[in-house]
Amino acid sequence: MKRCLILLSFVICQYSLCGVSAQSWVKKAAKSVFTLKTFDASGTLLASGNGVFVGEQGEAVSNYEPFRGASRAVVIDAAGKEMPVALILGASETYDVAKFLVDAKKTQPLAIAAGKAGEGSAAWLLPYLEAKKAIEGRVSKAETFSGDYAYYTLRMQMPDDGVGLPLLNDEGQLVGLMQKPASAADTVCYAVSALFADSLKIQGLSINDAALRAINIKKALPDDVSQAVLTLFVAAQTYDSLAYAGLLDDFILKFPDEQEGYITRAKFAANANRYADADADIAQALKVGQKKDEVHYSYANMIYMKALYQPEPPYEPWTLDRALDEAKAAYADNPLPVYQQQQAYVLYAQQKYAEASSIYDAICQSSLRSPDLFFEASRCKLMQQDTTAYLALLDSTVAQFSRPYLKEAAPYILARAQARLDAKLFRDATSDLNDYEQLMATLVNDGFYYLRFQAEQGGRLFQQALNDIAKAIEMNPQQEVYYAEKASLEVRVGLYDQAEQTAQECVRQWPEYSDGHLFLGLARCLKGQKQEGVKSLQRARELGDEQADALIEKYGK
Repeated sequence: MKRCLILLSFVICQYSLCGVSAQSWVKKAAKSVFTLKTFDASGTLLASGNGVFVGEQGEAVSNYEPFRGASRAVVIDAAGKEMPVALILGASETYDVAKFLVDAKKTQPLAIAAGKAGEGSAAWLLPYLEAKKAIEGRVSKAETFSGDYAYYTLRMQMPDDGVGLPLLNDEGQLVGLMQKPASAADTVCYAVSALFADSLKIQGLSINDAALRAINIKKALPDDVSQAVLTLFVAAQTYDSLAYAGLLDDFILKFPDEQEGYITRAKFAANANRYADADADIAQALKVGQKKDEVHYSYANMIYMKALYQPEPPYEPWTLDRALDEAKAAYADNPLPVYQQQQAYVLYAQQKYAEASSIYDAICQSSLRSPDLFFEASRCKLMQQDTTAYLALLDSTVAQFSRPYLKEAAPYILARAQARLDAKLFRDATSDLNDYEQLMATLVNDGFYYLRFQAEQGGRLFQQALNDIAKAIEMNPQQEVYYAEKASLEVRVGLYDQAEQTAQECVRQWPEYSDGHLFLGLARCLKGQKQEGVKSLQRARELGDEQADALIEKYGK
């Protein structure tokens, strides 16, 4: 009996020590707990929640749900002080936690436990403004998620408004945030790792995260500058101009010595026709930037694009000469072939084709060597009317690809086909067009078949030409010139009956189209039906076809 009394006394003592231990830190810890209130765009109260400070500069964590649809939020600390939420730092809809920054000079944080709370260990739920009512429970399960974070199952009676309240260990360290229970009367509760909540952060692609997009409060930029730059890139495609302008200002405020922010804001200003503002940002980028060649390059490109594609409204300082100077400055700072290419672009726009060609001759042998580069060089030769060099450079363009060709080669092959056709290299042009068709079989149209018809006809590949003009008519039966071309070739190869049928169809559909009557008359005359043929030729003459006169004279006798 005496032994039982001693054991009972020991248990009571241990329980009392546990309570004393909790009370020794609970008063201080209570100063870190706050209530959260969120509001919609009209200022109407949207939801309430709880949370806790985890940093001295206003960093805090709470449950996520109150932030859904919120345009403004405030926290009220244990002293009754109200502080606005300035920035969202991260969010997880799955685990109903959010991290954010309040506008405060100094806040009292709770220290976060470095490790997990073990199964069977004591845990304390700390209510807002009720330090004396700290609720003790036991960790019955600690499941691991997302690497090494814990999701706790606890034996504890949670108050009705307990979601987002802190869960602490016996040392008063924060181990978790309370989650919504299955029911109000349930004595089984859940908490998500405080380390996980504190780890939440914004990344470059977080701008597309559904949980963050559901919050209308301003989001923080990533701390890593490369991720922040990625955010700017994504936001340019998704933000409206006002929101994007604010984001650019935030970037520069956060990273005042990063040239990328000034360059990006300069581009934004130029697109809005605020060229003086763009100049100011470029000047600042050159002042703070470590890679001044990139600043000169971006500036040259801005000026070039405006001069070429948006001359109105005019801005006198931005000329092609200025763009060339900036491109040269970039190359002087860092002699990269791409900066030479930029000079060539500007010279081409200035119609200084010989100077541009000289640059292309050099960079076509550089590390920049590519199909695009050879093609650009070929355009310079075309503008100089150097057909031989033009075709040679197109050959070099296509030679950058190997057989079997991929679709990337298709536009260059088509360009060479057209050049060969213009140079009367008909069979070579046909070969290119055959390659093009094989690559783009599902995209070729009647215009393609008409083009190849012309090449095949010039190369005396008459059957292939007839097949292609028939295909063109099949794809676009409303193009009268196709019928006339088909009838013309049928006459040429002695298919007079087919030529007559083709021309008749042309006349039926377009009775005022002279070529239809011309080839109908010619086909009939060649068949020996001169009287009917001459009538058709006379009709062609009436419609203004000058070729008809010679044919009437020949067959009308």
